[in-house]
Amino acid sequence: MSDRASTTDLIADDRAVTPVVAKALEAAIVVLFIGLLTTTLFGGVVPDYRSTAGDAVGERTLAGAAARVEQAVPATDDAAVSLRVDLPETIRGDHYTIRSDNRTLVLDHPHDDVDGRVALGLPDRVVRIEGAWESTDDTAVRVDATDGRVVVELGEVDA
Repeated sequence: MSDRASTTDLIADDRAVTPVVAKALEAAIVVLFIGLLTTTLFGGVVPDYRSTAGDAVGERTLAGAAARVEQAVPATDDAAVSLRVDLPETIRGDHYTIRSDNRTLVLDHPHDDVDGRVALGLPDRVVRIEGAWESTDDTAVRVDATDGRVVVELGEVDA
């Protein structure tokens, strides 16, 4: 009789383990799913989206900056103009620089997928464009028109 009782006890103990094993398997499947989903998103989809969005923000920033530069050039021969230029502090989470290159504004960004150039529509009397803007600075465009020669300077706001 004691032999029969021990067999029954063993079967009862095996059945008690089944719900615990089932819950452990369910938890493992959920953890595996979340791990695969996270790897997929952060391995490809999210960085590509950030680069695409950063490039679009860069293009809008350059277009707005170019419009401010073009707006600053006075119609008269003798004038001095200074206009603030509002730039976002970061694009794609990084600081950047906008510099002049001949009659073009160029966005220099640490990430290769975020860049841009925009040609400036300036009158022929503009002889030189110089300087650069750092995204961390308070930025302004200064224009000095003397004797029909116009010089455009990108720089910080004068205190």
